Amino acid sequence: MLYRNHILISSHTADAAAIKERFERELAARKLSGAVKVISSPDLIDDSEETLVVVYPEGTFYRGVKADDVPHIVEEHLIKGRFVKELLRCEYDDSTVPSLDRLDFFRKQQRLVLRRCGSIDPEDINDYIRTDGYQALAKVLTAMTPAEVIAEVKKAGLRGRGGAGFLTGLKWEFCAREPEKVKYLICNADEGDPGAFMDRSLLEGDPHSIIEGMTIAAYAIGASQGYIYIRAEYPLAVRRLKNAIAQAEEYGLLGENIFGSGFSFKLLIKEGAGAFVCGEETALMASIEGNRGMPRPRPPFPAQKGLWGKPTNINNVETYSNVPLILLKGADFYSSIGTEKSKGTKVFALAGRIKNTGLVEVPMGITLREIIEDIGGGVQDNRKFKAVQIGGPSGGCLPRSHLDLPVDYDSLSQAGAIMGSGGLVVMDETTCIVDVAKFFLKFTTAESCGKCVPCREGTTRMLEILEAITRGQATLHDLEVLERLARVCKNTALCGLGQTAPNPVLSTLRYFREEYEEHILQHKCRAGVCSDLIQYQIVAERCVGCQACVRVCPTGAIRGEKKAPHKIEVLDCIKCGACMEKCRFDAIIRS
Repeated sequence: MLYRNHILISSHTADAAAIKERFERELAARKLSGAVKVISSPDLIDDSEETLVVVYPEGTFYRGVKADDVPHIVEEHLIKGRFVKELLRCEYDDSTVPSLDRLDFFRKQQRLVLRRCGSIDPEDINDYIRTDGYQALAKVLTAMTPAEVIAEVKKAGLRGRGGAGFLTGLKWEFCAREPEKVKYLICNADEGDPGAFMDRSLLEGDPHSIIEGMTIAAYAIGASQGYIYIRAEYPLAVRRLKNAIAQAEEYGLLGENIFGSGFSFKLLIKEGAGAFVCGEETALMASIEGNRGMPRPRPPFPAQKGLWGKPTNINNVETYSNVPLILLKGADFYSSIGTEKSKGTKVFALAGRIKNTGLVEVPMGITLREIIEDIGGGVQDNRKFKAVQIGGPSGGCLPRSHLDLPVDYDSLSQAGAIMGSGGLVVMDETTCIVDVAKFFLKFTTAESCGKCVPCREGTTRMLEILEAITRGQATLHDLEVLERLARVCKNTALCGLGQTAPNPVLSTLRYFREEYEEHILQHKCRAGVCSDLIQYQIVAERCVGCQACVRVCPTGAIRGEKKAPHKIEVLDCIKCGACMEKCRFDAIIRS
């Protein structure tokens, strides 16, 4: 059954399931179940307080939908063909349709990898096939040689979306040249960056695109066995992948003699236990083999000796999702998007102190300013932009002066950051840069496998220095040691985790050194985040003795008679800031 109309419910609110059930009930009552399909999908816009409902094919969107609104939407929109005006959240007139592309959040996006997320049922292979799914695989297996496939991917200029940005076609070529008969193909879906959900959304919203991309890659390198290494913390993605693999096998799109070509490919799922280091390809392979996830020296590279000592190709989820589009529409189409050395689009998880958060897909070469201000809507609460952390724990913090930097692999690398898997966190003046560096280093220190000294000891010593700085117990000499340790770790660590762990430290020292020096020399945290450097005081001339601060103080640190100036006992104050937030007379200051 092909559905002309369908209703997308995009939300992670508690009401989402009830809204979906109400739609299905109302459609059944009106005998529309066979004509209109109701599906759930990853969030199109990250909004924990509202449910977004999109009605296709128009793409009309309603926000803030409750279960009681459903009968009205069905009656007015689906039966009478009229918009439910009170649930629309954009301006429109009689000549326009209030569709998603009218939102600022979507106007500058170019959704290629995400084009199906939200517009198909991810649990129905027919929906995928209806939208040109598996046509690229059919073309490859019936009309192209493996060498021609690799040449097309190389011509397209696709670079790995997992972080390093190595040319995908070249990586495939290295593996294809190996004379071994047994080869393996792996999809790295071990998305471990804090706040990252790019891979999860693709796996949940369009699992067949990863399967199709992997099958094409397997044909190109000569592999007959593949693995998707995915975090066990993604239960919905795991379930939908298993369902998609079973459907593809049932349709003859996986398994033996696909399309009668003589090519066979089997795909298995390996669930990881959440170790960040297993995002590194050699540690990932060790985990699949049943060993502890620890990296090994390279060379030999996986293309030469990988899984169980056999030639192996590893790419991440987003990389494989690009492959069917390249083979279907051609390398020229794909390479026309992006910059000279960074082709195509990139998916980012936009988060932090920004008005519009969520998953965005933009052409390579777009500026950080366009992503943050035009798509993201700018910084929340009219505060000042301070920095953007790009690339997750392995990335770097870039200041306001870099807002017009084009987002591509080479520009970011020169600026001291990396593309990474696609985390993008916006910070305002309430953010302490030293605290940010400490947060990411605490994460990488905890996730270090401990195999090599530079990472095991280097990250630990760096974290100790950062903690001393935020307590006001460090010296300028410690700052020199911190920078030297960071460079040694970056240049000598065994794997990518250790080599990139110092990036948040080095980039913040490069662009925000004065903040480090303020912490050390003045014992001052300008953002008021480092509690050991904060003191709260009551200005007697402003205090009216209303005792509002006394009532919210959790430790009883504020003393004074009613209608008389109060005082904060420094030794009892835990510096929570509750008193400052409660005071209506600006009598409490932070220093």
